Amino acid sequence: MAIYCVGIGMMLGAHLTPRARYLIENADVVFSNVSDGIVELWLAELNPNARSLQPHYVPGRSRKIGYEAMVEDVVRAGQGGQEVVAAFYGHPGVFAWVAHEVIRRARAVGLDAIMEPGVSAADCLYADLGFDPGEVGCQHYEASQFLLYRRQVDPSAYLILWQVAMVGDRSLSRLATGPSYRKLLVDELARMYPRDHRCILYRAAVLPIERPSCISVSLCDLPGADISLADTLVIPPGRALSRNNDVYRALDLLDAREA
Repeated sequence: MAIYCVGIGMMLGAHLTPRARYLIENADVVFSNVSDGIVELWLAELNPNARSLQPHYVPGRSRKIGYEAMVEDVVRAGQGGQEVVAAFYGHPGVFAWVAHEVIRRARAVGLDAIMEPGVSAADCLYADLGFDPGEVGCQHYEASQFLLYRRQVDPSAYLILWQVAMVGDRSLSRLATGPSYRKLLVDELARMYPRDHRCILYRAAVLPIERPSCISVSLCDLPGADISLADTLVIPPGRALSRNNDVYRALDLLDAREA
């Protein structure tokens, strides 16, 4: 018996891998941590013994408490001798503390625990916005972590800030913060980018009938923008790559020696 943390992708049904589908359909119990009732119904069609973890979210209470309860539910089922699947949006290892903690605790008590990858929001972002993260580089941060800690940002690469709607929330109990919190974020970003720098508020499509949302906004207008919980802030490069001439000269010497 084992516990599997699987990703169902972002778009309903379209991103599910054959292996993830097999695991869901053949599990003794499937725990789902998805916020959409339609997705929960779809998982119940794949496996009638599907259980939602959403009731562990209690308004006004720290999400950390709910996360702990979710982990306990999943690991307890595995200890009871059941084949267990925990299904998460996108990739189960991306912005999913619960999945990583399930794997860690399950292995600590001697259970087999395996993470199966899925199509993440970042994968959709690259496709929908049409840029290659390997072209000039790409930096990913959770927005509140970016704001609270000093990070060395390279403005010549893309900067991706996740969960920007909740930026500055230290209580882990709110689903959104207001314009004044986003202004703090803008003030930090303005140290590296001009305030009129164009950014993108991106949201992946989750239903086949939907289109991704890609809204262009100036950095200075971000505090007043309409931002949903699913929106990600994409900041294109603010300057060109800076050539390291010392390395170029060293490579010229090596190339000449090897010729």
